[in-house]
Amino acid sequence: MVQGFDLFVAIAEIAGVFVGFGALIGVTRGTEIEMSQLGRIRAVVTIGLTVVVAALVPVVLGGYGIAGHGLWFASSLIFLVLNGAVIVLSLRRPENRTLMAGQARANPATAAFFWLLLEIPVQAPLVLVLTGLWPNLEPAFYTTSLVFSLFEAAYVLAQLVYAEISPPSA
Repeated sequence: MVQGFDLFVAIAEIAGVFVGFGALIGVTRGTEIEMSQLGRIRAVVTIGLTVVVAALVPVVLGGYGIAGHGLWFASSLIFLVLNGAVIVLSLRRPENRTLMAGQARANPATAAFFWLLLEIPVQAPLVLVLTGLWPNLEPAFYTTSLVFSLFEAAYVLAQLVYAEISPPSA
């Protein structure tokens, strides 16, 4: 096994906790969920599940004896495709597009933070792995991408937890 696989399993466990919290918030708020909260719940769960899968891919591939650039290339490609699919599928939902556009208009700094300071550091390291230019850094690039994905999930979970809830109408 490649050194550092324990870290990936720990990252998967942390992401699993985020998935659980997101689902728990969704269940406990029941019918009181506003569309913006539902979008965040879905985002936390989806990002968390993506991190779980992406964290475990190199562990599983390593178990089959795949190592070196092949391991990191395959893992990065899978992670990049997963991440892209999540973004595309999410934006296919009209309510998610409306929510994202509304958040960008209401608070452009928050939108910029998410897309520039979280999403780019998720994807750029994966692209760097795919180039194969720095094979010594490929495990670090992959780990960086996982950690920033975890930050994304934590950020959305914090937005969800600290969102103001409108009182139920009588």
